[in-house]
Amino acid sequence: MQVEIITIGDEILIGQIVDTNSAFIGQLLNLNGMSVKQITSVSDDREHILNALDEARNRADVILITGGLGPTKDDITKKTLCEYFNTTMRFDEGAYEDVVNIFATYGKEVTPLNRLQAEVPAICEVVRNKNGTAPGMWFNVDEKIFVSMPGVPYEMKALMKDQVIPKLISLFKLPFIVHKTVLTQGIGESTLSEMISDWEDSLKESNIKLAYLPSPGMVRLRLSTKGHNKEELDLITDKKIQELKGIISQYIYGYEVYGEEKQTLEMIVGEMLKKRNKTVSTAESCTGGYISHLITKVSGSSKYYIGSVISYAYEIKENEEELRISLLEPFG
Repeated sequence: MQVEIITIGDEILIGQIVDTNSAFIGQLLNLNGMSVKQITSVSDDREHILNALDEARNRADVILITGGLGPTKDDITKKTLCEYFNTTMRFDEGAYEDVVNIFATYGKEVTPLNRLQAEVPAICEVVRNKNGTAPGMWFNVDEKIFVSMPGVPYEMKALMKDQVIPKLISLFKLPFIVHKTVLTQGIGESTLSEMISDWEDSLKESNIKLAYLPSPGMVRLRLSTKGHNKEELDLITDKKIQELKGIISQYIYGYEVYGEEKQTLEMIVGEMLKKRNKTVSTAESCTGGYISHLITKVSGSSKYYIGSVISYAYEIKENEEELRISLLEPFG
């Protein structure tokens, strides 16, 4: 099953906010066996939204939409959906009850403008929003599913987890999608690719795709596969990772399982120090204390981190770290 995500809002396109909604939705879909075909961001413009909906329905079975559902004039998603599906508005009592309850928590009466939030396209099924005034809307048209949700992240997340995902699972027979990531450091992407070329070719036999995800100082190798037997998928990917360890074990420092907490280099080093009952301190210059910052970001780092000296000036290097000026001056 293919899913497309459409985010609506000028604030995304001008960089005023970062689209974290798509990242959350994409991960949640993958964890439940659904693949994202495309993510599209469009402005608060009727024609742009209509075009995006048309294009999405040609690519995907399910189209998930966020944004543009507020009570103000610039929020046009609901009206545009009405036009797209050639329907009219109706007043939904359940949606209005949610609006009333939200206002009651703040000791306020519902304004005429906010009362309009309970008006929805006549052909949609309302997805009740207990965390805000804009209801979600579920459309099932010509064997395509469209779900429109508010753009406020905590509202959208609750709708996705509690209502949208469970309903999609009930409607489709979904495969398992498995992603496992090997964390490497101390080797560049191109050199790494040459070293594991034969191993990478062997992945095709197991229907595993490999992605290189480079970033400063490290390269992540993500293995991805899908099928209907999760235990078998885990065994196959774990076997290939064991083979990889036999080739580049000296460069591997950790692993990630998709959907679980990511293990940073500083977290892994911290665990190693605790297991060995060792401590660490730093003397930094051009990094300006950044290494210490990374170490102390980890909860429980006080068990192994002693402290640091940030020695920018030569006299600090000489007095605190006993480095000779005669060594520093020619080499910096």
